[in-house]
Amino acid sequence: MQYAESNSDLTDDVEDLTFFTPEDFADEEEMIAKTTEQFLKLDVRPLMEKVAPIEQQAVRMLFEKAGEIGLLGIEVPEDFGGLQLGKTVAGLVAEKMGAAGSFSVSFNIHAGVGTLPYVYFGTKAQKEKYLPKLLSGEWIGAYALTEPNAGSDALNAQTTAVLSEDGTYWTLNGEKQWITNAQLANCYVVFGKTARGMTAFIVDRNFEGVSVGPEEKKMGIKDSSTATLILEDVKIPTGNVLGDIGKGHQVALNILNMARLKLAFANIGTGKHALQLALAYAKERKQFQKSLIDFTMIQEKIANMAVQLFGAESAAYRTAGELDDAVQHLASTEEFVRIVADFMTDCAINKVNCSEALDYIVDEAVQIHGGYGYMQEYEVENLYRDARINRIFEGTNEINRLAIAKGVLKKGQGVSRIEDADYPTCLERSYNYIVAAQQQIAVVLKALTLQLKESIGEQQEYLRLLANMNKRLFVLESVFKRTEKAINKQGEASEKLKRLLTEILCEEGYRSIEADAITFVSSAYTDENSRRKIVSEIEAIPVPLYSNLFEKKREIVQAMIKSGRYTV
Repeated sequence: MQYAESNSDLTDDVEDLTFFTPEDFADEEEMIAKTTEQFLKLDVRPLMEKVAPIEQQAVRMLFEKAGEIGLLGIEVPEDFGGLQLGKTVAGLVAEKMGAAGSFSVSFNIHAGVGTLPYVYFGTKAQKEKYLPKLLSGEWIGAYALTEPNAGSDALNAQTTAVLSEDGTYWTLNGEKQWITNAQLANCYVVFGKTARGMTAFIVDRNFEGVSVGPEEKKMGIKDSSTATLILEDVKIPTGNVLGDIGKGHQVALNILNMARLKLAFANIGTGKHALQLALAYAKERKQFQKSLIDFTMIQEKIANMAVQLFGAESAAYRTAGELDDAVQHLASTEEFVRIVADFMTDCAINKVNCSEALDYIVDEAVQIHGGYGYMQEYEVENLYRDARINRIFEGTNEINRLAIAKGVLKKGQGVSRIEDADYPTCLERSYNYIVAAQQQIAVVLKALTLQLKESIGEQQEYLRLLANMNKRLFVLESVFKRTEKAINKQGEASEKLKRLLTEILCEEGYRSIEADAITFVSSAYTDENSRRKIVSEIEAIPVPLYSNLFEKKREIVQAMIKSGRYTV
């Protein structure tokens, strides 16, 4: 990352950031997307179909090819051979790579947490030494934070780092568990406890005392390397401290924030691939003398999958665009830490939303395949197993929900960023649902302040509901702004599909928010009269008359059937 001489152009207000949508990609970025698709088609998928598990040497060749065509350097500064294209393009590549099965995991770990710590926290010497090798694919990177007793409580590491008496090297001892790319990696970003606090270190594979345990036997993502990194009296030169001594938590938490967003994009790509497989099978499979796709219950499943994807990609690209705007004029590493910390809630929302949307989509894809979906010769069976880890990766969804809720409580208001706007008339119903949802959350925050303020930190069920409501609101606002922008640019007739998807998301999303709000306040108020009054207040919030969602979903699915894939 190249820092500007001053930060005078920086904005503290997220509301002022540009709202990015997938439709904003230019020809150059679309070419990168096509390059990624060709890489999958010609190099990755043939290997996936022929060899199981994929051998390490074959994976290394894939990394070298990915480096050769520039996919590993999307976020790396040009001064070190990268493309320096930002979070939206990195998200686009991660999305396309989502159809690459286990290699998607290896790729995103390498290009994300295996590389970005050097970009944002490395010294010039560290960048010059490691980044060219990492972005070329000559070296593979890994990120070692988790330990046997430090999973969700990641900063409770037991790995120790002791400075030598002459101050020239550190001695590391400990074990890091479930490390992706462990067997393949040439270098690791490792976190250890020092006398001054958690510190990040660069550990080369060839350092004496570094060893790797056997491959873990996993439920899914079987072709990605997952093993224990063992550190026994490993001597680390002082020049290999990454960032500041005692501030390793800044490296860990801020890189994890961005990793959560990258994971969200990968989930979107996997979800689109699962939808495409389900569509193809439903067209081909016949029962009762009809193709499955001709049955309206199957059509409803396909439409619901598309609705989930539209919400997921709208929110993820919105966040990536806002991040790009926020970090483009950074003055220092400290500025980066502050800015990325401000996006903690948004990144957590996308991680939870996209991983759970993917779980829903692959589950329905298996269901559409019926018994064949349970058989290993059909790809959806593998997608189903692979998808499960995403709710655990990069902080469990429970931990991320707590992060969302705490972010909301810190600001003292919901995630809402939409105020009165000059929106197209056709979006009025959707807008009114969003306004009503904002009011629901305001009622909940009031109840929290009056009834639970002192004890809320220990009552995680309430935090879960608060997180869910704000997650949904963030998605509703994202699809609304995306569709508003598209209609203003292309006209209502050209963007009818987006409008239908937005209407469904806003109506169904509002119903979910209302249900969570009622559950929240009904539990928070112990006095029956107070409870009746607050529930009545919620139910009195005006909303548009509910519509025929079946009809809208039937129209949506026809577009998917025609294209044979997810399309908006």
